[in-house]
Amino acid sequence: MAQFEDAVDRLRRGILDGRYPPGAKLSAASVAEALGMSRTPVREAFRILSKEGLVEFSSNRGARVAILDSSELESIFETRVALEGTACRIAADHVTLADLAELQALAEEILQLTTADGAGNIALIEQVNTRFHARIAEIAGSGALSAAMSGTVHAAILTRTRQAYEPEARLRSAHHHIEIVAALRAGDGQWAQAVMTSHLLAARFALLGARRVPTDSAD
Repeated sequence: MAQFEDAVDRLRRGILDGRYPPGAKLSAASVAEALGMSRTPVREAFRILSKEGLVEFSSNRGARVAILDSSELESIFETRVALEGTACRIAADHVTLADLAELQALAEEILQLTTADGAGNIALIEQVNTRFHARIAEIAGSGALSAAMSGTVHAAILTRTRQAYEPEARLRSAHHHIEIVAALRAGDGQWAQAVMTSHLLAARFALLGARRVPTDSAD
């Protein structure tokens, strides 16, 4: 792994586990010292994580951990629903037996980790979850779609969502992966898209709660 990739991974984990809280200023010098590396890969990590929505960075003002308000998070989830739902639908027409075996193994690993010791290991679950979602985009075979998905926000942003899950919701989320594979195995793109949509909308609810429902003001 290149040093800047190591910096990206470690800084991302630091942000998501709360060592670098929202709004905290990120000094290249202090972060580099904490990670035991030079400032150059750290500065590159700032730029990459800014594209993922985890860091706000400019050459003049430096870097800080991003503070995402509810409207920004709503936009992120809406975009992911559209992109990843489409990826699932397309993947159903291209998936191979080898792909299905890989996805099944990943889905079962997520479920096993989720049920282990009650809540499971959130950081490890998210690593496997990221591979699962990325493989579906790859199977769909659209470079533009994959680029759009990665450019919207890194899947690790959903770690914050997973931390907000109640145990029942976390287990339901794990079972979604199993059902997505079943839909892909059946070659049913609409089913796969529907489950992925439910999966991400449930994640949105865990983080943001119910959307405001307009009330009828008429007497």
